[in-house]
Amino acid sequence: MAKKAEGLTGIRKAAILLVSLDTDTAAQILSHMDREDVERLSMEIAILGEVSAETRMQVVDEFYQTNLARRYIEEGGMEYARTLLEKSVTAEEAAQILEGLEQSIQMTPFFFLQKAEAGNLLTFIQDEHPQTIALILAHLQPKQASEILAGLPAKKQIGVVKRIARMEQTTPEAIKQVEKGLESRLSGIVAQDLERSGGTETVAEILNLVDRTTEKGILESVEEEDPELVEQIRRLMFVFEDILLVNDKGIQNVLKEIDNEELALALKTASEELKNKVFKNMSERAATLVKEDMEYMGPVRLSDVEGAQQRVVDVVRRLEEAGEVIIQGRGGEEQIVV
Repeated sequence: MAKKAEGLTGIRKAAILLVSLDTDTAAQILSHMDREDVERLSMEIAILGEVSAETRMQVVDEFYQTNLARRYIEEGGMEYARTLLEKSVTAEEAAQILEGLEQSIQMTPFFFLQKAEAGNLLTFIQDEHPQTIALILAHLQPKQASEILAGLPAKKQIGVVKRIARMEQTTPEAIKQVEKGLESRLSGIVAQDLERSGGTETVAEILNLVDRTTEKGILESVEEEDPELVEQIRRLMFVFEDILLVNDKGIQNVLKEIDNEELALALKTASEELKNKVFKNMSERAATLVKEDMEYMGPVRLSDVEGAQQRVVDVVRRLEEAGEVIIQGRGGEEQIVV
């Protein structure tokens, strides 16, 4: 039976949840958050003090039930979620969970579009102004947005990408106006019982999921007008931890261009999974030397670690362009010829 951790703020619950998880899982969650939120959570964890086992269980259970409810809502709507939840918790508890979720859902722009097929959405929005399309795509899941972007004419793709990248804040009134128009036009293809904005990060997430030809064409065209913007997008499209997606032969090619000192610094904050992947592609002696460098390195500035990681990422990107690295999920698998 689900129990709510009464009297706790959202950030306190998040802190309790993180300290209740194993360190690798907690670190992975933090890696998907922006620096400001990580700092706030870290401060909260630091002042947390002792937490009873009962409170921990309540927080973990509430988190689980809430996420389960969100998944049910995405699959079949509010009533579907209520029916399934009531099989594991009481009707009152299900109502409390859904009430909190319904409020957050109503505050999430274009949430009602996330159940629509990308092809249907493309049909309805492809003739809209690039600014309108950019606003919509910036609030969709990256996979859904990438499918729509790939279906747009090349010229409109460029206009949309540039507008998403330069988008910072949009007034709630403007979002509501676009939402209202779409809801009335898409009522036949979107569930009616359901009611994230822009920036280079959003563009990077979307372009990471389109096919390589579309990605290359868009970036090359935008680069002619704004090379600095394209560089910002490219740096976000592949981050250090994504080296986990590089094939073993590609890792070996990358390591040929990175000296041990730089590699040791870059791996300082890497996950154990990534470290193991790198070490298994090195000779035993070379791996031992890097591990020793890391052990005796002592405290280092985070900015120095991030700089080293970015230099490794730059090598990966260059070798991918040269066909010497294959990144899983970015179309490389389909280009292999045996």
